[in-house]
Amino acid sequence: MMKIKIVMMLAVATWCAGCNPGEQNEGSKVGVALYSFNRFSLEEGLQKAKQSGVDYVEGFSFQQLGGKFGARPLSALSEAELADVRSLVQENGLRMVSMYADGKTSAEWQVLFEKGKQLGLKFLVGEPEPHLWDELDRLAGDYGLKLAIHQHAKEQSRFWHPDSVLAALEGHPNFAVCGDLGHWVRSGLDPVACLKQLEGRLASIHAKDLDAFGNPDAADVKVGSGIIDYKAVFAELRRQGFEGFIFVECEHDWDNNLDDVKAAVDLLTDWDRRDDV
Repeated sequence: MMKIKIVMMLAVATWCAGCNPGEQNEGSKVGVALYSFNRFSLEEGLQKAKQSGVDYVEGFSFQQLGGKFGARPLSALSEAELADVRSLVQENGLRMVSMYADGKTSAEWQVLFEKGKQLGLKFLVGEPEPHLWDELDRLAGDYGLKLAIHQHAKEQSRFWHPDSVLAALEGHPNFAVCGDLGHWVRSGLDPVACLKQLEGRLASIHAKDLDAFGNPDAADVKVGSGIIDYKAVFAELRRQGFEGFIFVECEHDWDNNLDDVKAAVDLLTDWDRRDDV
């Protein structure tokens, strides 16, 4: 049985080669993607994440932070201001380990890697264009942050299929994968088959649920009430010995979704601890 513990995150076995004694993982870690609370300030989103019962959060670089930071995003903050963000995260008993990053140029991505380093992140998440892959792999190595390739749905992302993700990883040792269960379903793909194809490369997973398969307009619903077979998902993750993060990403009832986020956290944490998968 895999326990959720507060340990340093290494997504696949090859990441563990350089970690310090006592920092090995013992199973996946359930957290919340702060994009779930994108209608709120950073401070409010962190408070909601704390109320959901998690230890880990994933930020997003384009959030208008609110409060003392005004309308500026994480990517526009100074090093001193980012230290304030880190303090705010810690005050809520949380750890921000990753950030969805929306860089479009090498210069923008370098800023995002720099901010990620200052925030103490473990990896960035994004969908970079092919002409940037070599440069971003170099930056990821220089900054000591993996870049996990995310997949939006078919017609929305070049990375909708695991084949395209694996193409990006070829020859780029500092790339990893952030698998999105819901977007795979929107694209008509079996999430378990996708997880199998990406075995050993997964740094994290975005967990959501949908009301229809193979429909790009499928509605986001409460995790456990839709069509995703989470028992099968966790059975596959257990088989792989997955040691990354599972971030709840709730994309419905934007102004009042805390109860559904908490229910998703409870359900996923229960599945992660169960012996019957």
